[in-house]
Amino acid sequence: MTPTAAELARVLGAIRACRHCVEVPQGRPLPHEPRPVLRASATARLAVCSQAPGTRVHLSGTPFTDRSGDRLRDWMGVTPDEFYDEARVAIVPMGFCFPGQDEKGGDLPPRRECASLWHRRLFAALSQVELVLAVGSYAQNFHLGDAAGATLQETMLDWRRHLRRKARVRVLPLPHPSWRNNAWLTKNPWFEAELLPVLRREVRKLL
Repeated sequence: MTPTAAELARVLGAIRACRHCVEVPQGRPLPHEPRPVLRASATARLAVCSQAPGTRVHLSGTPFTDRSGDRLRDWMGVTPDEFYDEARVAIVPMGFCFPGQDEKGGDLPPRRECASLWHRRLFAALSQVELVLAVGSYAQNFHLGDAAGATLQETMLDWRRHLRRKARVRVLPLPHPSWRNNAWLTKNPWFEAELLPVLRREVRKLL
């Protein structure tokens, strides 16, 4: 095992055993037992970085086992077997555990503990990743930093510049594939016409 692979194994082991959001939380503790959901390997060249697991993913323990996952795979132009090939695709949400729901039944934001404790160390060990698909504003703000727009709309409209920026790892922003974004997709037909063909070409290069 290479030093990088060994470090990645250590980080993944620590993440899967993590209980910070229950025992020393930033704010209210996680309302259930932690169940971190992520996939990564030292050979993955593509990383799908989203928000946090939902209720179905919390139960299944496998990321994107829901309608959002079906839509995301369609956007990417990949089969489930390709998407879940850990040797080629890392799946790293901003919050590793399902954060619970608010009073209206909507998912809470990703837990803050995850990014501050683990993300930089984890991505340092994902040394083969060439492209990050930043799904939703939480992932975009983390992976783009100051380059992210003030809103998801601003970030998305500038997607070409983000993809071309000179950085070790390129970033392509995407909206979340949830049905809640159907109205945004309808108002922004350029996403399907212009961005999706580029997304599919970039993904195919890396698989």
